[in-house]
Amino acid sequence: GRDGLAPGAADDSLAEVGAELADAVAAAVPGWVERSVERLAVAWSGTLDAAAGAAARDAGARAAAEVSGELRRLLAADVDEQWTNPMTVVRRAVLHAARVLEAAGVGAVERSAEDEADFPGDTYGLTPRTFADVDPSLHELGIRWGATKARAHLVRHRCGGPTS
Repeated sequence: GRDGLAPGAADDSLAEVGAELADAVAAAVPGWVERSVERLAVAWSGTLDAAAGAAARDAGARAAAEVSGELRRLLAADVDEQWTNPMTVVRRAVLHAARVLEAAGVGAVERSAEDEADFPGDTYGLTPRTFADVDPSLHELGIRWGATKARAHLVRHRCGGPTS
C-alpha cells in the first residue's frame, strides 16, 4: 500500500492484537466480577458472606468463559465483518455480577442520568465504559487494538483491498 503496509500484513497485525486483547480480557474479567460483587455487597451490608464470595468466583469464571469466547470470534473476524465492538461484548459480564448481587439481596444503586440512559438495565451501576474500568492493565491494549483496527481498515480501503 501507499503507506508501506500491505493489507494482508495489516490484517495479520489486527488478528495478533485481537488475540492478545481477548487473552487479557479473559484473565481480567473474573477479578472484575469478584471485586464488583464485593464492593457493592460490603457497601450494602458491611460484609461479603462466604456464599456470595463463592458465587462471585463462580460467576467470574462463567463471565470470562462467555465473554472471551465471543470476543475471540469477534476479534478473529475480518475487519469489515466485525459485527460490534469489543466493549459491547465485555459489558455482558455485568449480568453475571448482577445475578450474584441480586441473589445476595443487595439493593439497586443510585445512578447518574447519563448511566441510566446509556445502560438502562444495569441496576447496580457496574457497566464499564472503557477497558480500564475492567482492569487498568487493559487500557493500553484496548487503545492499541483500536488503532490497529483503524489502520487495517484504512490500508484495505485505500489500497484497493478485497471489499473496496
